[in-house]
Amino acid sequence: MSAERPTEQRRFTTPQGFLLAGSFLITLGSFAVLPYMSVLLHQRLGLGLGTVGVVLAVASLIQFAGGVVAGPVAARIGLRRSMLVALALRTAGFAAFVPGLTSPVLAIGALLLVSAGAALYLPANKAYLVGGSPDADRPRLLSASSSAFNAGMALGPPAAAPLVMGSPGVLFTCVAGLFALVGVGHAFLPREEAHPETDASPEPTPGEPRSRLSPFLVTVVSVYAFMFFQHYLALYAVPRTSAGFYGVVLMGYAALLVVAQPLLAEWIAALSYPAALRWGFGAMAAGMAAIAGGGHAGIAVGGALLCVGEIVLFLKNDLEALARSSAPPATVFGRQRLAAGIGAFASGVVGGQLYAAAESAGSARAFWVVVCLQCLLLPVLLMYGGRRTARGRSEPRAEAASELRG
Repeated sequence: MSAERPTEQRRFTTPQGFLLAGSFLITLGSFAVLPYMSVLLHQRLGLGLGTVGVVLAVASLIQFAGGVVAGPVAARIGLRRSMLVALALRTAGFAAFVPGLTSPVLAIGALLLVSAGAALYLPANKAYLVGGSPDADRPRLLSASSSAFNAGMALGPPAAAPLVMGSPGVLFTCVAGLFALVGVGHAFLPREEAHPETDASPEPTPGEPRSRLSPFLVTVVSVYAFMFFQHYLALYAVPRTSAGFYGVVLMGYAALLVVAQPLLAEWIAALSYPAALRWGFGAMAAGMAAIAGGGHAGIAVGGALLCVGEIVLFLKNDLEALARSSAPPATVFGRQRLAAGIGAFASGVVGGQLYAAAESAGSARAFWVVVCLQCLLLPVLLMYGGRRTARGRSEPRAEAASELRG
């Protein structure tokens, strides 16, 4: 009987455990600084808000779209070296913020270095984490990685709050030192022989046709829908509740992500792709509707439902992208980062117009109702497009077969 459930007894290898701990520390250091970047650039260095917006947009573009560079770089120099180069860039970037506190040019250059390092690190990190592991372990590994990143994201801002305005030089020095230490640890990871970058993509099981949904496109749409919540909840929630309550919601959201994703990983992996879309977008739609109801309870419940939607869609998209591609994992994860960047950019552009229109009409709740309707319609359009693609590919085969029989 014990042989029937071997995966439940598996533990993380030493390199995998180190990468997960490193993921937490890296995100802790990053989010001790990056959420406050607009304040530092505007209030301390005197940049105009328009300039700050452009700088942050360029940094975000590099961080997301630059992920596609990670695949070719990893193929040329290897996953471990890619991570080392990425950490060296980020260490140099955070260290450059110390003299950059008196120079806008240095500060902007430091931010772009940090963003370039992030673009290179994450795809190589995930590829190394899953490399050489059985396919059945991928949900567990990727969910644990996401939990580590989210734990760092939750704890970074409050940990840095006492230093960020009063002693930013001390903060940046500490973060640079943290990245340097984590980078030294990466130098002792086994070479790629222990974690090969190129895993063969599994063949579909006979009798179980795979959905024609494109993981890249689904990721674009998933992030597009989710980022309405990420970008605009503060604007809606703080005036209706309080800044303190909003902070509690964010902390609860992060805690739920950390705990729930590993628990749900195997269930999500077993779902078909269309079923995952129904669950994920359904939870997002319900969450947006709850937020539209307003009040403390509606916003809290809406946040919890959005968390479930994020867990289901983001993990399933990565698993499907890996399963469908014969490219190296670093390349696959780089493409997924590009898809996320496109979705986030589109959501920012569309959301700003929608929210402005809702406020001018005197009902910010209408914004969340419109987003809820999008969450209901988008999976229908995705699955309809997937079925049309499947029919389009099967019809030529059917015609060719009839000609042969004729």
